[in-house]
Amino acid sequence: MVARSRINDIQIAYHLSGPAEAPVLMMSHALATSHEMWRYQIAELTKDYRVLAYDMRGHGDSDAPDFPYDFDLLADDAAGLLRSLRVDRAIFVGLSIGGMIGQALALRHRSLFSAMVLSSTASKTTAEGRALWENRLAQVRREGLEPQVAPTMERWLSAGFRQSHPEVAAWVADMIRSTPVAGYIGCGRAIMNLNLSDRLPEIRMPVMVIAGENDPGTPPSGAKAIAEAIPGARFEIIPGCLHQTAIEAPGTFNRLLREFLASLPGTT
Repeated sequence: MVARSRINDIQIAYHLSGPAEAPVLMMSHALATSHEMWRYQIAELTKDYRVLAYDMRGHGDSDAPDFPYDFDLLADDAAGLLRSLRVDRAIFVGLSIGGMIGQALALRHRSLFSAMVLSSTASKTTAEGRALWENRLAQVRREGLEPQVAPTMERWLSAGFRQSHPEVAAWVADMIRSTPVAGYIGCGRAIMNLNLSDRLPEIRMPVMVIAGENDPGTPPSGAKAIAEAIPGARFEIIPGCLHQTAIEAPGTFNRLLREFLASLPGTT
């Protein structure tokens, strides 16, 4: 069941499940999805953990104000939600923009988190990337999300996976097309201005960075650079995957996540 909490003058939707006294995992989804993206992780992890999966502003059942967002704001939303639920400490799991939010949280609200898992993500947007996003967001403003569905699916899930799992592909496509235009553009503006690479050595907590082997948007080389910049970070590649590692290879993703969690004090 989805609940809502007023954070930073908007309503943030979230799903909280699992044993009440268990360690809290906070899960932050990709652009143009919702907390539903984590369905395979929620089903597995709520056996042993208190899983808090939320809809970032502009997505799912959360409000979608129509102005550019930034990562300070997106991080403050997540931190505000934890505080509203009286969670003193959590382990953060983020994919794509969710992983970018995780980096901002580790720098801006580090006392709230004991560890981070960052998958299919980046720490800086290049000038070339900013130009690409400028064009993409202009198209979304003109035409909506439907023209983005097919190219996004091609970047996110391998052709073989889409062919062999048509029901999963249809579900992901529906998440993309149902994203509010204002939310997509607001978060897209945040991604355009992402610039955290130089601050990664300041992150002082256990971190695991996961990459899809064939991810075209956030390739393994960039993920490895993030892991190398964060002291002591672990780096893993999921073979055969594109961007949506948690959906295309949930078994491997969950195994890596459980191994990482088992290595942390007080989480098993």
